[in-house]
Amino acid sequence: MKPHFEIKAVPSHSEEHHQVREWCCSQPWGQDWSSSFTMNTYLFMYDLMQFCGHSWIFTNMIIRFMSFGKDSIADTFYSIGLVMRLCQLLSILEILHILIGIDKSRLFPRCLQITERVIVLFVVINSQEEVQGKYVVCVLFFLWNLLDVVRYTYNMLARMGIYYLPLTWLNFSLCILLYPLSVLAKAFAICVSLPYFESFGTYSIKLPFPFAISIHFPYVLKMYLLVLFIGMCCITHTLISERNAHLGRGNIKKKRS
Repeated sequence: MKPHFEIKAVPSHSEEHHQVREWCCSQPWGQDWSSSFTMNTYLFMYDLMQFCGHSWIFTNMIIRFMSFGKDSIADTFYSIGLVMRLCQLLSILEILHILIGIDKSRLFPRCLQITERVIVLFVVINSQEEVQGKYVVCVLFFLWNLLDVVRYTYNMLARMGIYYLPLTWLNFSLCILLYPLSVLAKAFAICVSLPYFESFGTYSIKLPFPFAISIHFPYVLKMYLLVLFIGMCCITHTLISERNAHLGRGNIKKKRS
């Protein structure tokens, strides 16, 4: 009687790795890990893109000021305005990140901050060419980019589980000082733009019959100034709470370990 031999193909290393990965992903804990890893990678790439954009703007502003002095201030919007608008449009995704649950930040303060920037940048500054050369635009861009360079650097390291104490302190302390200053710069930019909205009638509309209502846009901006300062109080309170939560003794010990 002849012996019976059964020949089996030995899986290669890549096939074994693929089978193990499929088995892991088929488990409930494997699906959670895979989804969490994918979302964390996506958020890291988003933070990296924003960091590169704001770092380029911040570096460009400093180099131009060192090279051309005060003459560079009037030309700030024309040299970096496009990249600034792209970064601010991209930041709208942060609201979506919170809504779908991949970012644990608070929705209302973050939405308010992004809305403030979009309104001031696109509605006020971008629509009035006479405002674009004002010094307040340079100051506003400097404050925004300084805050964002620090914030996105902290976020990128946090995605990798790295918490550098001086950077953590800077991220949660600097915003408490600079955010109110940026709100004052926004308010000043709106006040500077009011005469131009008055003379050119930009965004002012008159509704047809039977409504017969005129919407005078400078009045809308004046009312928005009140909203701006009320929002500043709410967001500043939130920033102080976040600082206390992240820089408490217990949290610092956990991040160090």
